[in-house]
Amino acid sequence: MTEHREVLIIGSGPAGLTAAVYSARAQLSPLVLEGEPSSTSDQPGGQLMLTTDVENFPGFPMGITGPELMGQMREQALRFGADLVTAKATRVDLSSRPFKVYVDTDEPTYVADALIVATGARSLMLGVPGEERLLGFGLSTCATCDGFFFRGHEIAVVGGGDSALEEAMFLTRFATKVHLLVRRDQLRASKIMQERTLANEKIEVHWNTGVTEVIGETKVERLAIVDTVTGEPGLLEVTGIFVAIGHVPNTSLFEGQLDLHDNGYIVVGEGARTSVEGVFACGDVQDHVYRQAITSAGSGCMAAIDAERWLEEQGL
Repeated sequence: MTEHREVLIIGSGPAGLTAAVYSARAQLSPLVLEGEPSSTSDQPGGQLMLTTDVENFPGFPMGITGPELMGQMREQALRFGADLVTAKATRVDLSSRPFKVYVDTDEPTYVADALIVATGARSLMLGVPGEERLLGFGLSTCATCDGFFFRGHEIAVVGGGDSALEEAMFLTRFATKVHLLVRRDQLRASKIMQERTLANEKIEVHWNTGVTEVIGETKVERLAIVDTVTGEPGLLEVTGIFVAIGHVPNTSLFEGQLDLHDNGYIVVGEGARTSVEGVFACGDVQDHVYRQAITSAGSGCMAAIDAERWLEEQGL
């Protein structure tokens, strides 16, 4: 049977669980579709489940691991009465209210008066041996999150766009040397970022260089690299690697139903409101600038408050 909810939240990262806490405290009995453990793009807890130490989330002066932080957020949501279901939404229908959400069924599994989208985004990865195993153990996709751990180290950044160059510049605050690995013979970043990067003495650019393997037993020890023109292999001795080749928002469910930016992120207007009245978006699915746990949590709070006020306006 189809289950009706006042508020349904898709996604269980910092944004989704914060929205669940606020919605539950407002006595809206939210249901959270957490995602599936086997899904790389929609796993319960979001990207923080792949992060070891989190030292920049307020309230944890000694730091906390990503899984521990998400576990505490989950317990907090449950404490206030949110229902969490370990399942992945496979289809949504936002053409009329209540909104329909399907979980591997022909008929709607849930209908909701208000929908909060917190499906997050995923980092594009290299797809090479050792990468998945060492993610969080010297391999990172966020310099702002993890740069501090590489103070005094020699590290690498992969990518040639603005994001990669921004990561490399930021990491020079901590690392003794940053190797920027670029697959082509030129950078794709803006001119000003190129000038700043090439002028920085702590950054060494390796042109026409690809990574073929991340090497290390329990942590990153070196990289196997290749000249993309000649095919000549090599090794690069580094203790950390930051992959900065882009992010992809998890918005395939909403294509053709919500307004999206050219880069795929959900367009939000005032607060967390989307192009469909009664649908709200929060976290990395609508944020391609900051992408931090704390900003995701803050936007989850906004989405829950916006949803609560909208429901009141509708007399629901």
